[in-house]
Amino acid sequence: MLDRPALHRRIETALGRSRIVVLVGPRQSGKTTLARAFVAADSSRYFDLEDPAATARLNEPMAALAPLAGLVVIDEIQRAPDIFPVLRVLADRVPNPARFLLLGSASPALLRQSSESLAGRVEVIEIAGFDVDELAPGDADTLWRRGGFPLSCLAADEEASRVWRRQFLLALAERDLPQLGVNLPAPALQRFFVMLAHFHGQIWNAADPARSLGVSEGSVRRYLDLLTGAYYIRQLAPWHENIGKRQVKSPKIYWRDSGLLHQLLGIADHDALLAHPRCGASWEGFVLETMLRRLQPDESYFWATHTGAELDALFIKGGVRLGLEIKRADAPRLTPSMRHAMTDLKLDALWVLYPGRHRYALADRVEVLPFATGKLCRSDD
Repeated sequence: MLDRPALHRRIETALGRSRIVVLVGPRQSGKTTLARAFVAADSSRYFDLEDPAATARLNEPMAALAPLAGLVVIDEIQRAPDIFPVLRVLADRVPNPARFLLLGSASPALLRQSSESLAGRVEVIEIAGFDVDELAPGDADTLWRRGGFPLSCLAADEEASRVWRRQFLLALAERDLPQLGVNLPAPALQRFFVMLAHFHGQIWNAADPARSLGVSEGSVRRYLDLLTGAYYIRQLAPWHENIGKRQVKSPKIYWRDSGLLHQLLGIADHDALLAHPRCGASWEGFVLETMLRRLQPDESYFWATHTGAELDALFIKGGVRLGLEIKRADAPRLTPSMRHAMTDLKLDALWVLYPGRHRYALADRVEVLPFATGKLCRSDD
């Protein structure tokens, strides 16, 4: 397993200022490995709620947790929602002998419970799989092809990676989503996953999936929202502003992990990926996820008008408007859409991200940047 020093520092900083820190993210994204760097798995201050013995230790949570000092880790916290009120009481002690690191396979219920019970006491950190900045630059293609889940990305070979992803998606359909309230049979959910893969990078329309699954459009939207809340799907909202043009008002959707997307599209290797008709959309989603993690904008959108002008992403951070265009081309050029976006959206800058190696200007405040090198694309540039 690779070290993740940036995430480790972020957690360390959060623990220094917040009484309770919650790590949320999909299963197998590395939360437990990160937590065990702070507290050993065999410590009396580590509770894994998938372990019956640890669950038994927390049958009386106040009696079990109150005597502990230092950092206390509770893994799979969504399995014990009754603990949240106890944690609120323990976090308010003065002086406070303990801080709490909570881990959860992200779910809307977990975040709602923590926000209601622990308001003002908790800091939430989202954990995903590896990204480009955690690996060597030469590993970017492997990361794109296999996705960022550690056991898929670091698998011994391509077949082992594919088997892991296939089993992961099966467990998601058979166990995880039914626990969140999805009442479709597993085969139907698997079909829904494939439909979402073909929508990747496109504007969402619930009508066709609803007809195919034999459910209402409202049900399909709820399933999509559950996958979004569990950090498997990203819904990128459209930007709305009164600029005198008819604008698209439905979200774009993306599988957040490119490896899961490729598994659902039946893409077996690098050559198959480059030849696939969804290659460009896959690259767009991969770069978008990376840039969201690098820049951590306050707001993020896409923009499209019914006349054809569009922008892959609009990031707003500290009042600054940054546009992103993602091009899998050797030498991107300035397009009419880029000119319209600069003017209509009042962009402070527009970055065109591509898989090449050279940085160059296309126009005033419009630059082409090499994506994989990363350092050229950070917020402090």
